[in-house]
Amino acid sequence: MTVKTNVILNHNEINHKIRRIAFQIYESNVNEKEVVLAGIDSNGYVFAKKLKTVLQKISDITPILCKVSIDKKHPWQEVKTSINEDEYKNKSIVLVDDVLNSGTTLIYGVKHFLNVPLKQFKTAVLVNRNHKKYPVKADFKGISLSTSLHEHIDVVLEGKVFSAVLE
Repeated sequence: MTVKTNVILNHNEINHKIRRIAFQIYESNVNEKEVVLAGIDSNGYVFAKKLKTVLQKISDITPILCKVSIDKKHPWQEVKTSINEDEYKNKSIVLVDDVLNSGTTLIYGVKHFLNVPLKQFKTAVLVNRNHKKYPVKADFKGISLSTSLHEHIDVVLEGKVFSAVLE
């Protein structure tokens, strides 16, 4: 059996989604001076960096970048962040990941940040797959896609050409 690959989002479409999500983040934080973009390690963090770049161009909000390290095989273990909690306490946070599949990674990321008081908490994903095991949703999403559990989405956000491919 051959494995089919289908491009879900091409380079231009991903850039458009990043820009649109950055505008949505700005609109929901228009009265804030700072917003923490907490990217889940690897692609979520790369996505957060790209959102930060656009947010700096379109607004006067100062985005604070935070890398969130979660063991995806054992998400209940300690979640680590690149900034300490004093730097995100009483601020608006957007937890960022590339793909929302079951919601496991996002829910444990949310749980970590709820240990301190926050002004607002939102989530952003490039692809929402609609296979949730947990009651977590993406507040900002590039695309919603119903897939089978056997399919995989590969998102490439580094290099010269970005893509999101269904395999």
